This record gives sequence, structure tokens and C-alpha cells, in this order.
Amino acid sequence: MKLRRMRRRPGGVIDRRGAGSSGGFGGLPLSLGGGLSAGGLLVVLLVVGAMWLFGGQDSPLGDVLDPFGDAGTIGAVTGPQPDPDDPTGRFVDSVTDDIQTAWTDLFERAGLTYEPTSVVLFTGQTRTDCGVGSSSTGPFYCPADRLVYLDASFFRTLEREFGVRGDFAEAYVIAHEIGHHVQTLLGIESRVRVQMRDDPALANELSVRLELQADCFAGVWARSAQAVGILQPGDLEEGLNAASAIGDDAIQEATQGRVNPESFTHGTSEQRATWLRTGVQVGNPDACDTFAVAYDEL
Repeated sequence: MKLRRMRRRPGGVIDRRGAGSSGGFGGLPLSLGGGLSAGGLLVVLLVVGAMWLFGGQDSPLGDVLDPFGDAGTIGAVTGPQPDPDDPTGRFVDSVTDDIQTAWTDLFERAGLTYEPTSVVLFTGQTRTDCGVGSSSTGPFYCPADRLVYLDASFFRTLEREFGVRGDFAEAYVIAHEIGHHVQTLLGIESRVRVQMRDDPALANELSVRLELQADCFAGVWARSAQAVGILQPGDLEEGLNAASAIGDDAIQEATQGRVNPESFTHGTSEQRATWLRTGVQVGNPDACDTFAVAYDEL
């Protein structure tokens, strides 16, 4: 990726690294220790989905995707900024800015105003409006405070445990989480949470649809980045490899030696790569309506 070509906007990252925090997370004694195991990553992904699906209050926003529903207004969130000499902070800041610049443009073309989120960088633990997040929960989005949380050590975990590497693979992770923010702005998250409450038997299916849509939204950003010359040869392959590596079937096979489709919450490797590719190829969020497709055809 050509970081110098990335589109910039004010703010975007809150740096809490080294600030410390106290308290546990959800009663789950997860710990990175010397490195998160594949089994631990499975728990991470399940916990992440539960946090952002159930952590927030009902959104007052619209609940349709034609094309964007009714976006509300939230205040800007500020905090300590990354050290300009820190490569990790600089990378996350640049990527976050570019992703949100793209979504600002997409919202404007729909006659709406995009309300930005921020990526909170932390180490160890940090408090959120969805509870206490820890390094072992991996990246997640909290709809209650509308912030993305990221311990950058997660990137090293992906590389070590699953061979996922490359700057675009890391950017895809950030774009996916910001995709959840877009879902909150559009009222999709709120509507789905109501459906889950009313029909718990559909919870896993709805979770898969939401995750695949966030993958597709990440692809929409990637298409925008490609158009302005940010991507380089091999970048898209890195993203597709990352999406495939964290499919439910791949993780279950690696951790349990068997696959249980009824327990999927994020989608298969093929599904995740397919919806990321769809976003890239079409470049339009309207193509990301995973709720309009029969579940067995996703």
C-alpha cells in the first residue's frame, strides 16, 4: 500500500497504549500470555461478535440500506493522538483516515452526512461502553460508544497463527470494523439486534449476515483506495487471504478438527472472501445487502 497517497482527515485515532486499565472482561479469563493459540482466537472471534451485537443501546437511526437509510448525528470523540514517530500509530491513523474519507464521500453522494468514528489503540485492557475490552478479544466495534478498539498485537497473532501478513491484510481488519460502524449509522445493527432478541434461533444466521456485510463494506473501501492509486500489486490477495484465514470453518478445523456449520457466527472462508471480493468488484454498498440473499446462497 502507498501510505503517502492516502486521503487524510482530522483525527481518527485515540492512543491509550500504556495508559493501563483495571477490571476483567465478561468473566472470561482469556490471556495472550506468550501468544494467542488458535483455540483462543476462536473464542476471540465469538466474543467480538457478541460484544458489538449486544453491547449498545438501540440506535435512533434508520434501518434500511436503500441506499443509506437515515443517518443521525453524534459528537466527535477526541483523545491522545499517536506519536508521529510511531510506525504502528501512523499506519492505523493513515488507514483510518482514508477509510472514513471514502465513506464520507459515499454518504455525501447519498445526500447524507457521515459521522466519524475513531480507532482506540490500547494495550492490555481498556474500558468501553460495552464493557472492559482486553488484548485477547481482538479488534472489535462497540455500538454503545461508536468506537473501534484495537490492540495492534492482534496483527502479530494473525501472522503467527494463521500466516496472515501484509499491510493491506491489516488495513482490511480496520476496514471491517469500521464497516460495523457504518452498519450502526444505517440502523442495520439496531434492527438486527431486535430480530435476535425476538427470535434467538436466528442469532447465528443474523450474525453471519452482519459479518459478511462488514467484509463487503471493507471491499467497497478497497475499491475506492484502488481508484486513487493506494493499492499495489498483491494487496487484494493479502486481504482475501486474511478473510479466508478467519472463516469459521477454517478456525474450527484448526482448533477442533471438525466443522459445525450450525455454530458459525462470521461465515466460512469462502463466504468471507466472496463478499470482500464483491465489495471490491462493485464498489457500491448497495451490493452488500447480505440480508436479501437466501442463507444457503450467501
